[in-house]
Amino acid sequence: RIAGAEALMRWRHPRLGLLPPGQFLPLAESFGLMPEIGAWVLGEACRQMHKWQGPAWQPFRLAINVSASQVGPTFDDEVKRVLADMALPAELLEIELTESVAFGNPALFASFDALRAIGVRFAADDFGTGYSCLQHLKCCPITTLKIDQSFVARLPDDARDQTIVRAVIQLAHGLGMDVIFRRRLHQLIGRNGCCAASS
Repeated sequence: RIAGAEALMRWRHPRLGLLPPGQFLPLAESFGLMPEIGAWVLGEACRQMHKWQGPAWQPFRLAINVSASQVGPTFDDEVKRVLADMALPAELLEIELTESVAFGNPALFASFDALRAIGVRFAADDFGTGYSCLQHLKCCPITTLKIDQSFVARLPDDARDQTIVRAVIQLAHGLGMDVIFRRRLHQLIGRNGCCAASS
């Protein structure tokens, strides 16, 4: 069953073909363009979600990556406006944040809490690569942990990594969070209680 989808940005360059974000977003970041690009991605993704709705449509969550420069005191107002414009239920939107954004600035928690209050979900992307404080994990409005691929790459052969990942899964579930991992590890992590896979 499809539980959700992730909106990923690509640039269809007229000469270079399809470019992944790593080949153009750093340049956009250096020119201060990420707030505008991020707002465009949010609007386009929600607009596409709105187009998909129909009599036979089975609702699922849409995850959207958000950069640090896009998140500010008025971020919740921007998201609410887009959801209202597209008549999209808030519970169908999941905002993906890196650990540094999700846990690194408690001053943003109020904006995140305002969105959580209307049903928007938040995911900590690439979890395990940063230095998350357990206090922040308890206080922030994160609803999903996405275990980083590099962190779990040695799981089949490393008993210590298996123990750590098992503990993270149990901790997340104890806090009412979902856990997502890369599909190729589904058998191993599935036995430890992980509940969803991404491709």
